[in-house]
Amino acid sequence: MIEKYSFYFTEVQKETPRQLMLLSIISQGFVQPFSMEDNLLVLLTALTSGSGVGFNRAMLLLKDGDTLRGEMWLGPRSAQEARNVWEVLSTPGIGYVEVIEYNRSLISKSQDTLSRRIRNLRYPLSGGVLLIPALSARDKDILLVKDAGNEPLVDPKFLEIIGVDDFVCIPLLARNEVFGEIILDNAFTKAPIAPLDIKLAVICGLIAGNYVYSASLHKKLVEAEKMAALGEMAVFVTHQLRNPLVTIGGFTEQLLQPDLDEEKKNRNLRIIRDETKRLEDIVYQIAHFLKVTLKEPVAFDVRPVLESVIESPEIKTKVQSRGVRLNVRIAKCPPQVLCDPTYVGEVFRNVLENAIEATPAEGKISVLAYAKNEKIFVLSVKDSGGGITEADKAKLFTPFFTTKEKGMGLGLPFVKRVMDACGGKIEVESRGGKGARFRLLFQCQERRASP
Repeated sequence: MIEKYSFYFTEVQKETPRQLMLLSIISQGFVQPFSMEDNLLVLLTALTSGSGVGFNRAMLLLKDGDTLRGEMWLGPRSAQEARNVWEVLSTPGIGYVEVIEYNRSLISKSQDTLSRRIRNLRYPLSGGVLLIPALSARDKDILLVKDAGNEPLVDPKFLEIIGVDDFVCIPLLARNEVFGEIILDNAFTKAPIAPLDIKLAVICGLIAGNYVYSASLHKKLVEAEKMAALGEMAVFVTHQLRNPLVTIGGFTEQLLQPDLDEEKKNRNLRIIRDETKRLEDIVYQIAHFLKVTLKEPVAFDVRPVLESVIESPEIKTKVQSRGVRLNVRIAKCPPQVLCDPTYVGEVFRNVLENAIEATPAEGKISVLAYAKNEKIFVLSVKDSGGGITEADKAKLFTPFFTTKEKGMGLGLPFVKRVMDACGGKIEVESRGGKGARFRLLFQCQERRASP
């Protein structure tokens, strides 16, 4: 016998130990494709859920430079609203997915939510004497505040906002660095904050700190990759433009010589025209790659698109001039492909032209288009050229990388960009001297019957 279990509980169950329920809620941040903001919201939900830790309200402050700024504050605005929420959460069949969705809508409302009250909060983390809440973040201390009205270390303005006597401050730590702070209270139940409550809240604080830390690392990595790509692009464009510009400049200078005969003038003008055309091609290809706008994937019949590429004058001319054989087999009634129809033809043309250029005279190119299963449609292009080395294979989809003498290195990155946008994949198989096979795997759906 085999029993299946979910990664997290789908329903709120009061009889389940709250430590287990807390971990169940937190697990959603790992199972579902949430953004960092949603993951933090999941943690605040875990902290304020009656079956989790059970605090009434959870305030999130994030570090912004050398200050703490208000980000979101989750919980009811009044005792009556708290009773209404708790009544809804006790309804049989209500699960944490519904709770999180409710909380997401709560903090995004334009009305007077708790989050709107703290969006303009700013607390310096340096200079002078720091008060709570900044003191907790700066010193990396978990602080349980009781009888806050008589505690001189609590900022009076903050006390006016939070409006409770007892609350706990949990710094968000990762790699011994502070990334923010969570402040918890029981404004409506007036329940005392117990040591176990704090221990469970600390778990959420550590996870939240690592969420923010990971997100900041990812942002820095993306920025570094962008700068590296811009640097490579600048070097490549400079290299591509220099030769035609130098050629145009040199032959223009000769045209200015009064004793240049007519034959040389015409020769120079033809060279200048050809180099200008080359510059136009370079600028067009770069602009086309950078400006491409991919729409939401739609289902469409791919067979006519593929056939139009194969029958196009450009492809026929290249096949004839190279002296290669083209063997094409397309399923007669393929499923509908999910992608942007505008670019699928360009993607196929790009891969096919690469295969034609890689294949020697008398060589063969095989094109297969078929449904792998009910969810995947495969477009395969195999050439009989010299193949791709392992070193080059790792760089195939890097912008401006090319093994062609006059190539721009933007074709395959464009193909990957389109395939990524429509949820597809590219597979490359190649061995030295055995040619290369490119497989484009599209998501698809069954063909709809004609009305």
